[in-house]
Amino acid sequence: MSARQVTVVTGAASGIGRATAAHLASRGDRVVLTDLPSDALERAAIECDGIAVSADVTVEAESERISAAAIDAYGRIDALVHSAGIEEEFIDAHEMPLAVFERTMRVNVTGSFLVSRAVGRQMVAQGGGSIVLLGSILSQVGYGGNAAYTASKGAVLQLGRALAVDWAKHGVRVNVVGPGPVATPMSQGSIDDPVRGAWLRERIPLGRPATVEDIASVCAFLTSDESAYMTGAYVPVDGGWLAL
Repeated sequence: MSARQVTVVTGAASGIGRATAAHLASRGDRVVLTDLPSDALERAAIECDGIAVSADVTVEAESERISAAAIDAYGRIDALVHSAGIEEEFIDAHEMPLAVFERTMRVNVTGSFLVSRAVGRQMVAQGGGSIVLLGSILSQVGYGGNAAYTASKGAVLQLGRALAVDWAKHGVRVNVVGPGPVATPMSQGSIDDPVRGAWLRERIPLGRPATVEDIASVCAFLTSDESAYMTGAYVPVDGGWLAL
């Protein structure tokens, strides 16, 4: 990959996605930022000197449009960091509406597949690339009151492994990052809660939630030539959570 590689980042309007886009832009990547339409997405693209593509990753045609926009702008796609995702409110499984479960699976799993397939087709055609999917520590362990999210992140991990095997012969690497608790808008409520936040800090050996930059730096490594022999890997970035 060249120093000016082209990288697509989904979920780029906030949180891990935005931090990753900024990190990649700072190292010289041409960044294509995508998220649902918002002023925040447009601002992030300006800050990264990139292009903004408003799209819903759960819609096949819109996922294809993300890839097409990157190719139209830069002629190739070297890397993808798929950060778009949702987490439902904590609900015991016996009380969880089917709609909540299905929406979580569609955004987190189907969205990961659709964007990876769209970008992967270009990478296969050009002879290589690197894809990073965002899993979770819950890709590996269960968690109460979080059945839909836990199931979806387990599926993302297995999707990443399957894609890695499928596309290795084409020079396309696929790895999965597994964050623990991260200080993002999506999880800030839990972190700020006096009881839950204290429990999280006690549960994490390093004693704090991750920052978005902690995750972004690992995503950057996995989209660089420094990780050229890594594919099908699950990389926890969890402050030691899974070590306990």
